[in-house]
Amino acid sequence: MTKPRHIAVIDVGKTNAKVVVVDAASGVELAACGTPNRVVTSGPYPHYGVDALWDFFLASLKELATTPGFDAISVTAHGASAALLGDNGLAMPVIDYEHTYPDAIRRSYAELRPDFAETASPYLAGGLNVGAQIHYQKTQFPELFRDVKTILTYAQYWVWRLTGVAVNEVTSLGCHTDLWNPRKAEYSSLVDTLDLRPLLPPIRSAFDHIGDLLESLRHLLGVQKPVRVFCGIHDSNASLLPHRMTRSSPFSVVSTGTWVVLFAVGGRLDQLDQERDTLANVDAYGKAVPSARFMGGREFNLLTGGNAIAPDTETLEHVIRDQVMLLPSLVKGTGPFPDREAVWPNGEARTPAERTAAASLYAALMTQISLELIGAEGATVVEGPFARNVVYLSALRSLTKREVVALPGSTGTSLGAALLAGATIPTQAKIGNVQPLDAAFDAYAKAWRDRLT
Repeated sequence: MTKPRHIAVIDVGKTNAKVVVVDAASGVELAACGTPNRVVTSGPYPHYGVDALWDFFLASLKELATTPGFDAISVTAHGASAALLGDNGLAMPVIDYEHTYPDAIRRSYAELRPDFAETASPYLAGGLNVGAQIHYQKTQFPELFRDVKTILTYAQYWVWRLTGVAVNEVTSLGCHTDLWNPRKAEYSSLVDTLDLRPLLPPIRSAFDHIGDLLESLRHLLGVQKPVRVFCGIHDSNASLLPHRMTRSSPFSVVSTGTWVVLFAVGGRLDQLDQERDTLANVDAYGKAVPSARFMGGREFNLLTGGNAIAPDTETLEHVIRDQVMLLPSLVKGTGPFPDREAVWPNGEARTPAERTAAASLYAALMTQISLELIGAEGATVVEGPFARNVVYLSALRSLTKREVVALPGSTGTSLGAALLAGATIPTQAKIGNVQPLDAAFDAYAKAWRDRLT
């Protein structure tokens, strides 16, 4: 089979979505279109505006079909969602995973979900466990659920819309859904508890060519030749894939965006703590990887008001010297301190630059705690927005006492998805020789940790 020349990647994040065209020979992004991923509040529950996203994807693909063009499509999406199909499309809206369920619903789900020892999936807030979403949809909207014929992992929902072929895939099944047993590489007992097995299509590899773009869509987009569509992958696992393919264990990857998702390749599955948002993810090869998460990008934006101002040396020294610090957690219910209430013990940062400095140090401290919890060793690779944050990088280097490699050019999700279709891993520009902060930060970090004990 001829290797694709250009690969279009549909990348569905929690906050934003985009279509990117990647040059297969170099792995370089040639063009991109983006849009916010908005939540619709009407209907039975808050849900994603998938029809608006679909219109955006088609418009973007049509625009990109001419220049630079593409001959393959791959998909990556956030993992905490499932699409419930009926005979003619969605039987129920794709629920927003931040929607909070009544206490009685959560209690009933807690009684039936499998043990952490089986799934390595902690009980998370809202609908971050896909099993909790489906339980809520099934018990609270039984008339709608009766029309459900197929349940798809979220990236594969978009593959179905592109090809008409329904499949599921393990990176999305294995990311804290409660539906997967990562040690046995099979569905968990919850699938039969909820009587879902008849609704689940075949599982395919993320690397599989699932089918060609529907002919009706080719005509709509003005594409003359067949376009291969590949199975797709969970977005954080897409960020991990290039490193899985090129680095030797042990190492860790810190994928930053709305969420900070951490993978410890060669880490410790036996020390995961379900009370502190650690879990096993499943990589594109079906292997369990110790992982942790906290909503670091969301917290950073809340702390800076979306107006991050890089601190100068004097401001950073003041923040560290006077121990202007935030204790976790700003977004409760997630991360290594899910039950703590955020507080500024020595007074709140005042200026935008001070807040940015404090937010950066906070994010680094949370990252280091999470890396410890999953037994990370070796180099730490940082991708996404935090890879451009010099204060964060230097603080992380101080805290871990290990090499920090920053890849600021991309979140890695689009490249990882393009690799499924045969793209080459590019030589990425990186911030070399990240230097640690001075000894004053060691005292700051110790004070921060002491206040949490």
